[in-house]
Amino acid sequence: MMRNAIELRCPAKLNLFLHIIGRRHDGYHLLQSVFQLIDWCDLLTLKRIPENEVRRIDPIPGVPPEQDLVVRAAQLLKEHYKIDQGVEIGLQKNIPMGAGLGGGSSDAASTLIGLNSLWDLHLDIATLCQLGLKLGADVPFFIFGQNAFVEGVGEKLQAISLETQDFVVIFPNQGIATAQIFQDPQLTRDHAPITIDRFLASPRSYQSNDCQAVAVQKCPEVKQALDWIYKAAPNSAPCMSGSGSSVFAALDPKTDTANLEILLQNLPKGWIGRIVRGLNKNPAYNLISSD
Repeated sequence: MMRNAIELRCPAKLNLFLHIIGRRHDGYHLLQSVFQLIDWCDLLTLKRIPENEVRRIDPIPGVPPEQDLVVRAAQLLKEHYKIDQGVEIGLQKNIPMGAGLGGGSSDAASTLIGLNSLWDLHLDIATLCQLGLKLGADVPFFIFGQNAFVEGVGEKLQAISLETQDFVVIFPNQGIATAQIFQDPQLTRDHAPITIDRFLASPRSYQSNDCQAVAVQKCPEVKQALDWIYKAAPNSAPCMSGSGSSVFAALDPKTDTANLEILLQNLPKGWIGRIVRGLNKNPAYNLISSD
């Protein structure tokens, strides 16, 4: 039966660690990381319309259409496959922008996944990932749809099984430009590579982020957020996600949750914080496999 509308949850992600192990001749950095999906989600709605156009309703203030990733994703798919159908796109943003949580990439991935179904294209995951890479390095991960050990510039993904875990996440309401971090001469670029087996044997031992030291210098709020978590949960190992500025820590529900709930009620004005749960799969993943 032809679908007329699709609603998808678009999850954020955490970098459980982020190591920079080298740099290519073209300037792109070689990374190792583990991406963990979490249940902090935007809500995407795609509806068929009779007009042959991409129509965005309630656009994000200050974000022009040519920079809006859901519009770009729809236009990319439409132009690449010469689609003569239209779509109306609505997006409820819950994941903070510029937080290092991958919200925009997740929205773009879900747009590709949803339109693949709405427009009856029957493209497989590999094909959608290739398209997604044109929109951003993290987009293929959300199309891949599973927690992953990530290498290369972010395009090499290997599924990884992670225990269900709760996290506290704080966004100190200050974004950091990714380019600013990766262009800094003080950035560590020679971290020794690790293997999946070594990570799984002791995940907490590798919870570090090579971007964090530079980010703290450029955005003092990152250090403040790390300190807030550490004071509420002294046995945790708070860490920055991605290129910032959100920070997080895995929780021990027996000892951490009560203190952290108090912390989240008393964050500085404008900060956003919540306790989230790890996901095993992107909620949109089944839409590809069912098609």
